[in-house]
Order: sequence, then structure tokens, then C-alpha cells
Amino acid sequence: MFERRLYYHIDWALLLAILALCALGVVMIYSTSADPIRGNSRLHVTQLYAIVLGVGLMVFMLALDYRTFADKSHWIYVGLLAILLYVLFFGQAQMGARRWISFGGFNLQPSEFAKVGVALVLAKFFGENRGSPGWSDLAIGGALTALPLALIAKEPDLGTAVTLLPVLLAVAYLAGMRMRVLGVLALSLVLAAPIVWKFALKDYQKSRISTFLDPSQDARGAGYQQIQARITVGSGGVQGKGFMQGTQGQLRFLPVAHNDFIFSVLAEEQGFAGVLVALGLYLFVILRALEAARLAKDRLGSYLVLGVLASFTFQVVYNITMSAGLAPVKGLTLPLMSYGGSSMVATLAAFGLVLNVRMRRFTN
Repeated sequence: MFERRLYYHIDWALLLAILALCALGVVMIYSTSADPIRGNSRLHVTQLYAIVLGVGLMVFMLALDYRTFADKSHWIYVGLLAILLYVLFFGQAQMGARRWISFGGFNLQPSEFAKVGVALVLAKFFGENRGSPGWSDLAIGGALTALPLALIAKEPDLGTAVTLLPVLLAVAYLAGMRMRVLGVLALSLVLAAPIVWKFALKDYQKSRISTFLDPSQDARGAGYQQIQARITVGSGGVQGKGFMQGTQGQLRFLPVAHNDFIFSVLAEEQGFAGVLVALGLYLFVILRALEAARLAKDRLGSYLVLGVLASFTFQVVYNITMSAGLAPVKGLTLPLMSYGGSSMVATLAAFGLVLNVRMRRFTN
């Protein structure tokens, strides 16, 4: 349980940086959801509720020793698989996907919490092993990752499913996986690419990749978001157009600007200066979490922090490059900034574990 003396070891700098990104996200959501004719929507209010709920869950993740969560990780993992199976059969369907469980006026997306569950179970599994992981260890770790990944991809939500892979690679690498193994895996992915393209990817996913290479081939269809994202980012210049003064986001030229492309709107309204501030905050959060992994008192803590951080960093990098038109469009939110209650709550809960590991580095 939480002891009063642990209060002095909380990483307040990391916590403030996280909350600063949350606040920046709320401001940008307010800007993008404002309508000059019908007035402002309440998306920013919903986001504030999610932040409050997420901070509450973060405090809960701090209150108990992270080893307690790790010891129960197998039950958390089984519960996660059960919920993902429930979503496939009884979840709420929207826009051709079945990803949510409805609770009154709130929609829960369980796949967002899969990153935390997988990080916990992999940290526990590799933390109990001694020495470098062998092929059998990697196979078990791969299976533990593949089950929720397949269920999430079936929804379909390939973007969120892919974020589980960095968790496995980061934890296995820190546990001692040799680089030649990573090379074999990378080569296997390259060789499997044609098969995946032919049999695994759906038509709309193939279209996103092809239009990324040449958006002009379908400028009003699949390539529209890619083109508009580039225009939005480039139009901001150095100082930006000003708060709520952007044209791409305000006039709805850029679809789902409050969600997937919140960074593009930030670049348009706040310019290069605003981009530097956001990137600086993200870099600070990542480096501070890496320090927490380095200072952890045991292998379990290090693996857990790095697993959480790997998924977070991958999602941040991909969303920012996508928002700049440098990666294929995929439904990946920008953690801590994009609109989305489940994403916000899950991310804050995950960083509760990061703070937990750093705070308890001096305990027995």
C-alpha cells in the first residue's frame, strides 16, 4: 500500500509534463470543435472528464506496489482477452468496426487497455527468467502478444493492434534478446510482406498505402486526408495563424481534426513554435520515463516501464509523421492530446505504473 514517505519520491516533473500535454490537447480540441454558426461542441468537456477519470486511475496504479499488479498479470491478461472476445460478438459497431462497449453515454474501447495488460504480462514473464531469452521464451512471449493482437485486428483496428509489437520487442531486447534474433525477425517480416499484402490486408488498407506513395491518384478519396494534412501543417509557418484562426481545422477541410490529426491543427494554429513546445514535452516525457526504467530496483520494473514506453513512443512518432504526411494514414491517436476517452484513461493509467516504478526504487 501507499506509504507517506513515498510521496517525496513521486516524479513531479514527469507528472506536470504529462498534464501539460493533456491541457494542450484540451485547448486544441476546443479550437477544432468550435463551430462559427452552431457554437462550440462539448468535446473538450468530455475530454476533461476523461482526464479526471484517468488521473484517478493513475492514483490507484500508484497506491499499490507495481509488483502486486505484476503478480496478478495473468488474471488481468485473461480478463483482457475475455473483454476483447466480448467486443467481437456484442460490442457496439460504428463506421464498419466493432470496437466499443457502451456504458450509457460513454463508449469504452478495451483495445486501448491491451497495451498495459500486455506490458504487465510480458514484464512478469521475462522478469522471472534468468539469462538471455531463448527461442522458446520468444515463442511464448510472441504468443502472449499475438492473441490480443489478433482479436484487436479482427475488430478491425489494425493501428492499435500494431502498437503491441513494440512492447514485445522492447521487453525482449532489454531481457537480453540478441540482435541477430531481431535481424531474423526483421528479415521474416520483409519476406512475409507480399503474403500479407495479398491475403491479410483489406482493400481500404492497401489503398491507404498506395495513396501514401502518390496521394494525387485519388485526391478526393483515399488520398484526401494525406493531402489536407500536409497543407494544414505547412500553412502554419513559424508563428502560426493564431488560436481558432486556422482554416483547415476550423472550416473542416481536414477530417477528424480533433482526433487523428490534432497535431496538424496545432502546427497550423501555433506554427513551428507551438510544434517545438509539444515535441519538447513529449521528448521530456520519454527521456524521464527512460530514466525511471534505468533507476528501477529490479528487472521487473525496468521491463514494465520500457514496455509501456515503447508503445507510447511508437504511437507518438507514427501519429506525428502521419500528421505531417510522412506516413500512411492510420487510425492512431496522439497520446495525451487527441480526443478519446479510452485512450486518455489508458495512457494515464500506464504512466501511473511508470511513476510507481520510479517512486518505489528505494523500497524493499
